[in-house]
Amino acid sequence: MNPVSTPAAEAPRKLESFLLDVSDAMNTTLDLDTLLKRIAELVRQVIDFEHFGILLVQEKTQELRLRFHIGHDVGRIEKLRLRVGVGVTGKAVERREAILVDDVDQVDFYLEGHEGVRSELAVPLIAKDKVIGVVDLQSSRPHAFTEEHKRMLVLLASRIAAGIENARLYTRVARQARTLELLNEISRELTGILHLDTLMQRIADHCRRVVEYHMFSILLADEAGTKLRHRFSVRFNEKVQIKTEIAFGDGLVGYSAQHKQAVVVPDVKKDPRYIEINPETRSELVVPLIHQDKVIGVLDLEHTKRGYYNETHARTMTTLAAQLAIAIQNARLYERVQKEEQRLERDLATARELQFRLLPAGCPALKNAEIAARYEPAHAIGGDLYDFLDYSLDRVGIAIGDVSGKGASAALYAALVSGLLRSTAASEPAAAEMLSAVNLSLRERGIDAQFVSLIYGIWDDHERVLQVANSGLPRPIHCRDGQTMTVQATGLPLGLFDDAEFEEVTLQTEPGDVIIFYSDGVTDARNQYGGLFGRERLEKVVAASCHGSAGDIVQAIFDATCEECLDMPQFDDKTVVAIKVR
Repeated sequence: MNPVSTPAAEAPRKLESFLLDVSDAMNTTLDLDTLLKRIAELVRQVIDFEHFGILLVQEKTQELRLRFHIGHDVGRIEKLRLRVGVGVTGKAVERREAILVDDVDQVDFYLEGHEGVRSELAVPLIAKDKVIGVVDLQSSRPHAFTEEHKRMLVLLASRIAAGIENARLYTRVARQARTLELLNEISRELTGILHLDTLMQRIADHCRRVVEYHMFSILLADEAGTKLRHRFSVRFNEKVQIKTEIAFGDGLVGYSAQHKQAVVVPDVKKDPRYIEINPETRSELVVPLIHQDKVIGVLDLEHTKRGYYNETHARTMTTLAAQLAIAIQNARLYERVQKEEQRLERDLATARELQFRLLPAGCPALKNAEIAARYEPAHAIGGDLYDFLDYSLDRVGIAIGDVSGKGASAALYAALVSGLLRSTAASEPAAAEMLSAVNLSLRERGIDAQFVSLIYGIWDDHERVLQVANSGLPRPIHCRDGQTMTVQATGLPLGLFDDAEFEEVTLQTEPGDVIIFYSDGVTDARNQYGGLFGRERLEKVVAASCHGSAGDIVQAIFDATCEECLDMPQFDDKTVVAIKVR
């Protein structure tokens, strides 16, 4: 026979079921809004109320703000701020205990929020021994709430507090995860932008995705690290120019730069450090841009609303600023490199022009021989040279050289060699004597790791005789009647040895003979398979074109090397001088 149920027996089971429902809601709901709504629905099942509210404590201001409500006037509660200790809810938080008011007209601490309210029940929400808020129930009937209601709500409060803390924690973690994902996305994009102006605009756009602002500026430090200059500024979505300079230590931005820390100012009018630039500004957030422990600038965010920025904004922007500093520094470095490259290009263009102006303006006009020459550097400037030097008695000195190395140093050394050749030519030395004199001059100057391979010839136009001395260049080619021969002139490069000696070779030429002087850039030219153009190929080109003019022969040589090495980069200077005996 089943026992008869009584109201007294039903009450504990009803409370137990109710607590299980509350626990289930706390354990299965992590969205704070959904959780608070579910709490209100569950409380209504056991306690009749007309107004329901959950107010949470703001730690910094120690104010209570309504986070969820039922039955309250929306227009009145949007700006509702209650100090701890004020009103029934404030007293509950201050005392850390539930307060039951049967008739609000009978207590002096009641703070009227709604007309017609007669009774109120407020229970503090305590999590980990810390009051985080209060549950507040109100009714238009006096004695609407009982001690049983009070005990029940107190029993629920700890579970509600734990659920709210879990939901708030989840919200913070989820928000942080979204923020970190956004920061990572922003960092990936911005580190790939190397144009500084474009980067500044993208930083401004992306920062708004993280933290809202009305005014935004990026100030960069000067080279001395003593002043900040506005590099980019936006005011109410419009880009503006600000030319103000701010010293480290001055104003909020200077303070942030000097102390290497973020600055959050809820009300700029109350901060003595503030320097007014935008009169509409009420709150401000300044974050230093630090790269390798050096402040390279600051981010300055301003808002027209007081108290808009908080420590969470500061932490988020500080995290982003670390990546922005790298992106800005890379862009500034790239900008400097670009400017330096442009300057170098201008310098190289000038050097190239000067180098070509050091070459002879034209080839000597002779009665019994025709001379042609061409020089093609591998880079903007090179280390090859050629020159023609006037001698008496229908004679002319012919020089072709190849300096060790590439670029500016080789070009300068070539200019030095040209100067030595011209100054020495005044005494009209023989070919070997010229090489010895230049070698002595170079050794006296003691330029380490530099030398020049040089052929020097003296053409006697009356006798049609060529005197040749060589110091390391490929041996000249002598072509007669389509047959090529090697001029056996060899020697050590100039500038390496004090006691170097040079032999002379004398050629008695005949009409139609061709003599070719060239640098090794011609024979060392490579095709796409890595093969060299080579001396054998050069001799064939000379033999095939020997019936043409000296200019035709030089052109044929260059055409052949270009055809052989099509689309392959030229890695060495090419110089050719051709003598065609009339």
